[in-house]
Amino acid sequence: MDISPRVVAVIQARMGSNRLPGKVLRDLAGTPVLGWVVRAARESVGIDEIVIATSVSVEDDRIADFALSQGVKVVRGSEDDVLSRYLLAAEQTNADAVVRLTADCPLLDPRVISQVVSLWRNDPDLLDYVSTTQNRSLPRGLDVELATAKALQAVDVRTEKHHRAHVTSAIYEEGAGFRLASLQFTPGSSQYRVTLDTDEDAALLDALVPHLSVVPPSWQDVVTVLEDFPDIVSLNAHVEQKTLTEG
Repeated sequence: MDISPRVVAVIQARMGSNRLPGKVLRDLAGTPVLGWVVRAARESVGIDEIVIATSVSVEDDRIADFALSQGVKVVRGSEDDVLSRYLLAAEQTNADAVVRLTADCPLLDPRVISQVVSLWRNDPDLLDYVSTTQNRSLPRGLDVELATAKALQAVDVRTEKHHRAHVTSAIYEEGAGFRLASLQFTPGSSQYRVTLDTDEDAALLDALVPHLSVVPPSWQDVVTVLEDFPDIVSLNAHVEQKTLTEG
């Protein structure tokens, strides 16, 4: 009898942040930002388990406590070597593939997560990695990536700091040899930013969320609000995204 491959959503989260410390537990419309991410993962189709991967740092005890309060498994490892945390999560949950979600993206769309998982599940032996980021068409902050446990194990030999921090970057770098698939949506809306990394990002999210009629929202609903309210877009339009090598 065929056994369906096991897909685990791993949410990376820690309290430390150069630009906005404590951001992942910041309140957003009555729910911590991390709670928004957990909610989106729970409403996704094709996810077998959710894990929050945080560090062993004392300041991240709050994240571990929050995970337990939500009935979500937590794994703890290196603060800077995020890839090692994902490998630990995959090992402890017997995952065939992990969906990488970041705790500073509260507006993740469960439908997009489901589509990424479905694309991989249709032929798990064919693909090593599926994402919405290779040909970015959604607002930054709605990113979803899936990588097989085997692919993550294969790139564990890489020691470059940015590969350890960004988890999947050694999989999709040019010439890596992995089998990739990409989801792209048109018309594109990648000019918008709904992630949380600065005070300006926080101001945008606080202004945007009251306009959303459904939680978690669809990416189309998020884009519609941003199109209708350019004053909200202007709140973080000048924020520059860190480069891959900056962390």
